[in-house]
Amino acid sequence: MSATVLTTKKLLPNQKKTIRDSGIALVEYNAIKIELLDTIQVNNPIKNAIITSQNAVKALLKNKIAIQNCFCVGKKTKDQLEKNHYQVKEIANYGKELAKIITQKYKEETFTFFCGNIRSEDIPNALKKYNIIFEEIVVYKTTLQPKKFKQSFDGVLFFSPSAVQSFTMKNKLENGIAFCIGISTAEEAKKYIKNIIIANTTSVESVLEQVVKKLKKDE
Repeated sequence: MSATVLTTKKLLPNQKKTIRDSGIALVEYNAIKIELLDTIQVNNPIKNAIITSQNAVKALLKNKIAIQNCFCVGKKTKDQLEKNHYQVKEIANYGKELAKIITQKYKEETFTFFCGNIRSEDIPNALKKYNIIFEEIVVYKTTLQPKKFKQSFDGVLFFSPSAVQSFTMKNKLENGIAFCIGISTAEEAKKYIKNIIIANTTSVESVLEQVVKKLKKDE
C-alpha cells in the first residue's frame, strides 16, 4: 500500500509530479493565507534591509521600495531579490545565522527589518542584545486557516511554524512523520510529534526530496 502525505502548502505542478512519480499519494491545502500590505510607509531608499522570506520580497516589489543593501535568509529569497536588481550583501540559511553575521560584522550599522505579523524573535532579540539600532516594519499578514482532516497521513509537510500551528488547531500530529523546511518549523512541530525530518536546505524541493527518500524507501 502506497504512502499518503499531506502538504500544508499547495505545490506547483512540477513539485506535485515529484511526489506522484514516486508512487506517493498527495493531499494538499493551504494552512495559512498570506496577504501583502498595500501601503508601507518608509523613507526611500533604505540603506540596510533584513529580509527573511519571499513574501517580504513580493511586498517590497509591490510598494516599489528602494534598498541599498539586502541581508536575507534563504537562497530562493536571494534569487528573487537579485532577479529584481536588489544587491544582496549577506545571506544565511536561517534567521539565527543571519543575526550572528550582522552582530559580528555590522554592529555600527542601522537596519530595517521587513517581516510578517507572525515572525520569529531570533533576529530582533539578537539585535537588541548587541544594541544594534533597527526598525521593524510589517509588510505582509499571515492568517491561519485551520481545517479538520478525517484521514491520517504517513507524512505532513510543513513550510513554516505558522503552518504547524494552523494544522494542529484541528488535527493531531502523533503518528507519521513531520517533514519540515527548517529548524524553526521543526521546533514548533516538536511540540506535537517526535518523528521529524528537516530538509537539507530551506526550499520546497529539499522537503520533497526527503519525503521521497523516506517514504518511497519504506514501501
